[in-house]
Amino acid sequence: MSQDKSAPANDAGPMIAQGTDDEPLATNQRSLVGKIGLAVTVMAIAYTVFHIYVMNISPLEPWTYRMVHVTGGLFIGFLSYSALTFNPDAPVFDHHRSPIEWGLIGVAAIGIVYGAVMVGYAWAGRWFGFAPMPDAFVFGTYGIPLLIGTVAAVAAGWFFSDRDRERVHPADWLLGIAALAMFGYIIFNVGALRLRAGTGLAQAADFYAALVGVILILELTRRVAGLALVIIAGIFIAYSFVGPWLPGFLTHRGYTPERFFTYIFTDQGILGDPIAVSSTYIILFIVFAAFLQASRVGDYFVNFAFAAAGNMRGGPAKVAVFASGLMGMINGTSAGNVVATGSLTIPLMKKVGYPAKSAAAIEATASSGGQILPPIMGAGAFIMAEVTGIPYTDIVVAAFIPAMLYFVSVYFMVDLQATKLGMKGIPKAELPKFRVLARQVYLFLPIIILIYTLFAGYSVIRAGTVAMASAAVVSWLTPYRMGPKAVLKALELGAKMSIQLVAVCAAAGIIVGVIALTGVGARFSSLLLGIAEQNQLIALFFAMCISIILGMGMPTTAAYAVAAAVVAPGLIQLGIPVLVAHFFVFYYAVMSAITPPVALAAYAGAGLSGSDPMKTSVEAFKIGLAAFIVPFMFFYSHELLMQGEWMEIARVVATALLGMYLLSAAVQGYYFGHLGPILRIVLLIAALSMIEGTWYTDLFGLGVAVAMFVFQKRIVGPRAVARGAD
Repeated sequence: MSQDKSAPANDAGPMIAQGTDDEPLATNQRSLVGKIGLAVTVMAIAYTVFHIYVMNISPLEPWTYRMVHVTGGLFIGFLSYSALTFNPDAPVFDHHRSPIEWGLIGVAAIGIVYGAVMVGYAWAGRWFGFAPMPDAFVFGTYGIPLLIGTVAAVAAGWFFSDRDRERVHPADWLLGIAALAMFGYIIFNVGALRLRAGTGLAQAADFYAALVGVILILELTRRVAGLALVIIAGIFIAYSFVGPWLPGFLTHRGYTPERFFTYIFTDQGILGDPIAVSSTYIILFIVFAAFLQASRVGDYFVNFAFAAAGNMRGGPAKVAVFASGLMGMINGTSAGNVVATGSLTIPLMKKVGYPAKSAAAIEATASSGGQILPPIMGAGAFIMAEVTGIPYTDIVVAAFIPAMLYFVSVYFMVDLQATKLGMKGIPKAELPKFRVLARQVYLFLPIIILIYTLFAGYSVIRAGTVAMASAAVVSWLTPYRMGPKAVLKALELGAKMSIQLVAVCAAAGIIVGVIALTGVGARFSSLLLGIAEQNQLIALFFAMCISIILGMGMPTTAAYAVAAAVVAPGLIQLGIPVLVAHFFVFYYAVMSAITPPVALAAYAGAGLSGSDPMKTSVEAFKIGLAAFIVPFMFFYSHELLMQGEWMEIARVVATALLGMYLLSAAVQGYYFGHLGPILRIVLLIAALSMIEGTWYTDLFGLGVAVAMFVFQKRIVGPRAVARGAD
């Protein structure tokens, strides 16, 4: 790893992607090493190794494994927070904490340390065979101090958030210790908790452990994902207690705090499907992405795209469509992928003439599309398989055509805009040499191996592990060979990048648990059925709106988990197939990242391009508009989900592609020439007519497309030439 970073790999020419050993996968922050010490780095590596070992060699009991996953994520997350989101203007060490801050830290230290000591004492008694104090005393006295200390530490983080550049804030250490104390109690009593959690038999000590766990999860979610998901989770928690006073379908009998919080900390809530997927598939593929980063194979993907399409009109935008989609498929977060690849593609798009808001919007739209791109689909496919029981490989096959239509529609938007504005590409002299990169096509082997092993019958975990190992092996064919240091770095990055999704999945588990406990999901489905009056199209429209609203401000994983619990059951009751219903809500949960007014991916792109966030989100919505039609297309034509005869699938795909082009042309106002408002409306009607996928609607759309082509070429074109001659 001591290669000269300025040297092009294998003489491929000028390299566009120039990753460095100090760049994490989806941020430009520095490594944990040297920021919060070797010990925390070792913890991060151990966290990743533990998951890989358990998944492949020695499985653990599910509750225990998921608790280790959540607790490790909390501990590393709180300690990492000081390094990853520090105030760049803060001094190297702040000696002047206010008395109030020190007071909160003191209260937190007393309460959390006392609670941790009590739990540790119980464990020591079990391991060493002494128990001079009964469990009733030990666990009866740990809860209230631990809770008070945790609240004080959280308050210190809220109101005194300036972070030292080199050290972990004392409150963050205490929150990490609180997570360990909570974990110690739950694991100590895991057998009994399975029987009494969520019932009238729940103990006060159970309640305090679960309540502290919920507080810690929401605090870490606030830090790594923002307030939106925390507020939504808080509303659902409040709903569990105020239900008896609410009207209509929202009413329920209400629950005691003991029953509610202990129920939430079971496999019906926090330890349910989202965390089950996070602790297996998500972390595995995040580590896979980290190996691609450390081996520079990820850079090759971007360079290959630049070599193939960089010199075309609007070349950098077309590269963003391909490269951002490919990387977004792997790393699991739309906004994170915008930051990772947008720092490269957005400046180049601006260089060839794209406005700042368009450059950011294109990157955001392409990165969001990575979440629906098989075979990894940003981890969404794994949650869908877990929730529906549909085999993962079936979901991947069904996702192929909708993903293709999404990226084709974005490509059409980009190409038509470039044509309309007369843009050029990047000169070939400034691009990597395609013929050289083509000889390095073996660097695609990790992705090829992943796809092959999945369809050869390997489990998802085994396939992901083999692909991850292949990334390290392939690196030995390049100047950037992965040695022990690079492997350890990839493991560290994997842990660091998984923290956000651990917190998000746990917070989503809270919401899913409330829905299951209160039954509001079933009642909401009944309401949806009543409003739709058995009309599937109306139900789908409401489902689209609800999925987008639920997803605003939330990462895709959490957005889909909530939408699947609230919306999908009602669609299934209307007779819509399970796969179609879940794909429908998943698609719009992804689209929420580019839907105003809260569009996380677009906001991330705006930060890189210097454009106005709201204008950028509107532009992203416009560029992705054609993609908003795709779910209705596969609702009407199940052939788009690879269901049916091959000839019929081919026909539906061909007409869908034409519909995507017509819609893109109508949005951009360019169809073999500039379009006026009336012609754009005509073209839009033709495009929408092809949604249903029947022969007569397809023929109508095709007829309009041909007529418009003739009109533009034979009438509008000659007139423009004549005016130019005059």
